Amino acid sequence: MTRRNRIALALALLAAALAVAWALQPRAVAVDTAAVARGRFEQVVADDGRTRVRDRYVIAAPLAGRVERIRLLEGDPVKHGQTVALLTPTAPALLDERAVRELQERVGAAEAQLARARAETARIRAQRDQARADFERTAKLAEEGFVSRTAREQADLALRTAERAVDAARAAEEAAGHEVAQAKAALTRFRGGGTPATRWEVTSPVNGVVLKVVQRSEAPVPLGAPLLEVADTRSLEAVVDVLSQEAVAIAPGMPARLHVGRGLTPLAARVRLVEPAAFTKVSALGVEEQRVNVVLDFVEPLERLQPLGDAFRVEAEIVTFRAEDAVTVPVGALFRAPEGWAAFVVEEGRARLRPVSAPRRSAEAALVDEGLRPGEEVVLYPSDALRDGARVERRGR
Repeated sequence: MTRRNRIALALALLAAALAVAWALQPRAVAVDTAAVARGRFEQVVADDGRTRVRDRYVIAAPLAGRVERIRLLEGDPVKHGQTVALLTPTAPALLDERAVRELQERVGAAEAQLARARAETARIRAQRDQARADFERTAKLAEEGFVSRTAREQADLALRTAERAVDAARAAEEAAGHEVAQAKAALTRFRGGGTPATRWEVTSPVNGVVLKVVQRSEAPVPLGAPLLEVADTRSLEAVVDVLSQEAVAIAPGMPARLHVGRGLTPLAARVRLVEPAAFTKVSALGVEEQRVNVVLDFVEPLERLQPLGDAFRVEAEIVTFRAEDAVTVPVGALFRAPEGWAAFVVEEGRARLRPVSAPRRSAEAALVDEGLRPGEEVVLYPSDALRDGARVERRGR
């Protein structure tokens, strides 16, 4: 064999060995990646809820009789003192003296309710005055840098809540006065010879909008039968029932976002109350859950609430934790390791196992304290076949 043939044979064997080595080496694992970012991180409690009016008034029949057909429709505006229904009283019962006595007791009960409403108004006004004084002191201290901006916002929320409570107390006092007037008028008519009036005007106790007409057609109604419901639909709040284990992380004053429909900007809200008692609710999967109602106040201008009404569905996101300048990573990149959380970082085409400290997580991202730096690439949803040091290639490249 000549020297040239030996060289050609050696080259052929070397090429074959390289081909076998290339064929036997592990192939790169195709992976999806994402970048570690720096920015705002929020931990939220998300659930469905509904809107409701703060103060709902059920206008009832002040005495037994026949009500004429109610012409008002749902959504029609009504004013304080406006006639909303006409009632023809029935003839007095045989025991006229007993009917008069019952009406006298009703007048006494209505006057007691009016006194109670006045006392409640005075109490709430005192709380409003105290809230205003606290806000003025907190605002002054905030300007001087002695208290945080959050404390000032809490004082402002307490003042606005107290002012709304005063409005509600005034409306309740007006409604109680209206009940007294109706009860006295009924007693006067029964005393005037025992003959009932031809028609009785049932009026609205407050300014508002008709929510529901309970008795639309003409029909006989007993004493106290509901005729229609009235409320101010601009005075709305949202009620969200959350799991009890999530409610322990919610406190009054926390910010929230309410999604009311597709294509609409979420409305800003704030937690006013976390109810102290839970209740049992059966989920769509048939599982019994302990849930707690969280009441949210809208902080948006009233004109932005015009598309909303009573009992509208909303999707609430209550922010329980927020960090403005945080290192975040998609939760799909984290997995459990024997020592805690870990992630695969792509370095020079290879996956490197990296322990990670992630004390807080949301539905989409996790807050990272140690282990990752902004700009690094991590593997999303790593498979069990991926090992430390394995070659990887990004899908789509």
